Amino acid sequence: MSLFCSLVLPLFILLPLISYNVYGVGINYGTIGNNLPSPKKVAQLLQSTIFDKVKIYDTNPEILEAFSNTGIDLIVAVENSHIRNLSATQSNADKWFVTRILPFIPSTSIVTIAVGNEYLTDDQLLDHNALLQAMENLHSVLLSRGLDRKIKVSTPHSMAVLASSFPPSSSTFATTLLPIMTSIVALLADTNSSFMINAYPYFAYRDNPSMVNLEYALLGNASGVRDPKGYVYSNMLDAQIDAIRSAINALGFGNRTIQIVVSESGWPSKGDAAATIENARTYNTRLIERAQSNKGTPMSPKDRIDVFVFALFNENKKQGGISERNFGIFNGDGTKVYDVDLSCEFCSNEKFGGKIESSLLRSRGPSVWCVAKPHADEKVIQAVLDFCCGPGGVDCREIDENGDCFQPDKVYGHASYAMNAYYQMHGRNYWNCDFKGTGLVTFSDPSYGKCFYSHQ
Repeated sequence: MSLFCSLVLPLFILLPLISYNVYGVGINYGTIGNNLPSPKKVAQLLQSTIFDKVKIYDTNPEILEAFSNTGIDLIVAVENSHIRNLSATQSNADKWFVTRILPFIPSTSIVTIAVGNEYLTDDQLLDHNALLQAMENLHSVLLSRGLDRKIKVSTPHSMAVLASSFPPSSSTFATTLLPIMTSIVALLADTNSSFMINAYPYFAYRDNPSMVNLEYALLGNASGVRDPKGYVYSNMLDAQIDAIRSAINALGFGNRTIQIVVSESGWPSKGDAAATIENARTYNTRLIERAQSNKGTPMSPKDRIDVFVFALFNENKKQGGISERNFGIFNGDGTKVYDVDLSCEFCSNEKFGGKIESSLLRSRGPSVWCVAKPHADEKVIQAVLDFCCGPGGVDCREIDENGDCFQPDKVYGHASYAMNAYYQMHGRNYWNCDFKGTGLVTFSDPSYGKCFYSHQ
């Protein structure tokens, strides 16, 4: 990974004129291990990679704090065990939101709340309606706070929600799940939220190695598999995505826009005959290349698919077989399990655990903002805030007590608003977001609710 310092200034000046065709990639960050680095170090690591979206499995406050002002979007989760409580009343959902989420926004860019994980196919969780009600309650909470456009509500499913996945064009949801899936898909369509699917060609190959071609599972079978309706699939993942699309259409939502997100996909490097370092390297390299492309699927070639690789780390305390603990790209000490290119052309080149000075240029489009760096000295941040709202000439009424950007009442949030206003006023030159080393240029819009961060 390298940062071509001599190119940063001219590139930054030309940034509004550049149209990017390379997309970021998501990563799943699990924490079931006793040898993992601190969330702060993880945030630093990811700022120097192509991963610009992170999905976690709870609302760990240390993680949410560590990712503040990093320019990395987060998907947080309601654990399966908490869904019943959130489904009971909207008040319960509001208390959860106020305690778990509100203290960290807008500094931490939380974009989705994933309600549960594979809830409908967990044999111990029989109250399917509780999932829908929890999702509806959380959306109502977001709507009441003016955050429903910034933060979406969804739920990740396993492929087991389908009656069958092949051929893709004929796939439907399992008969027993049709009523609840109809209601969930309707909610997603009405709220402009994504359908999240955990799709693993690895499991299909592992369970049927004599029936499934390895290269097809590894996203590399150029000869293709033909669907009866004429679609040709060069890899199993695209077939799985289109199987979900067909099932959604079969419910009567073919005329609605519902984005499909691959919320998990990966390949283990250890544990059984198929779980090898070479297979894991091949699959994840191809998966990342697919995620960075602007390609759809045979059934819907114009619909780009967001992908979250599973997983960031090997998790040595995870239940199940050896393979379950070896899906990670990284070991706990930050070294790679195998070589896979995660370089970000314009990101910092510091090593894991080192000081990441900036995520100055990520390929996310022409709009840029300036915010306070996470973990910057609070006294310096306060001094910067005082300067911006005083001699700097920024109109800071929006962060006064009655302003739209006052809550949450934190110096970092107030400083971010003031720093961005100063930065935009003075032409978005990189030195106008320095502020004694406490400023960070980001392509992730920090606006939330009625609080609007200006940009050019």
